Amino acid sequence: MPNGLLRNYDATELERQYNPRIFTPNAEDLMNIPVDLSAAFRDRDGAAAMDIPYGPNAAEKLDLFLPRTPAGAPVEMYIHGGYWRARSKNDFSFMADPIVTAGGICAAVGYALCPEITLDEIVRQMRAATVWLYKNIGEHGGDPNRIHVSGHSAGGHLTAMMIATDWPKFEAGLPADLVKSALPISGVFDVEPIIGTSIQEDVQLDAESAGRNSPLRHPIANKGTLAVTVGGAESEEFKAQSKAYVEHARTEGLTVELFEIPDKNHFTILTDATTPDYPLTEARLRLMGLA
Repeated sequence: MPNGLLRNYDATELERQYNPRIFTPNAEDLMNIPVDLSAAFRDRDGAAAMDIPYGPNAAEKLDLFLPRTPAGAPVEMYIHGGYWRARSKNDFSFMADPIVTAGGICAAVGYALCPEITLDEIVRQMRAATVWLYKNIGEHGGDPNRIHVSGHSAGGHLTAMMIATDWPKFEAGLPADLVKSALPISGVFDVEPIIGTSIQEDVQLDAESAGRNSPLRHPIANKGTLAVTVGGAESEEFKAQSKAYVEHARTEGLTVELFEIPDKNHFTILTDATTPDYPLTEARLRLMGLA
């Protein structure tokens, strides 16, 4: 059985460490909060372009949430979580609120889910979405030279995979520093422990695919600024994942900030994400040059 980053666990404890639904009290109730916040945000935000295709799969769509005067605005690509097998971009529209209020553009991206597709394919879809933004965001008032990426949980993992990408190798003519900053939230950066959990039933990893899709094991080709955050009430393994990734990024020569938000668990770390003085909000705006 795959080990955790910190130690060998039996099957029950490995599941508890890597399954926030089990680790977190009232997880099911907490998971509904973003859905309600997102519906309320979409009801009051009139400046949005919804369900724009960026690829051929029906799930390859993104929503652009725009400020009133978006000329030359920085862009954040926000990647939702759900362990690559659940949730949708619509559940997390509310994450765009502070970005739009500060004058930026937020692109909430969707992707197909496991087991319909593999983790390799989800990573490819996210790369395709990033390239779509680079090539097309100017038509919506965004600056293609100020693209930033953030994401929570599985989205945190995918955020790290974006800055592991050698963009000119992915597609000729792309700049190596296509992504100017990244902010993974509560991410998993070595995915091999997932093989020993119930998530494996849908994600269906093996040692090779886990290696291909573990940012902790790859050079960071897209050099830029990086901030990493995790909740103080998350499992020890989730916190260890973030700390290990920060150490890896520093050895790769990146400027890195790690901040743990006290008392926040895997779900409540997003609850206050629309509050201007919340550490996560401050970091997102700062990275985008909006604060």
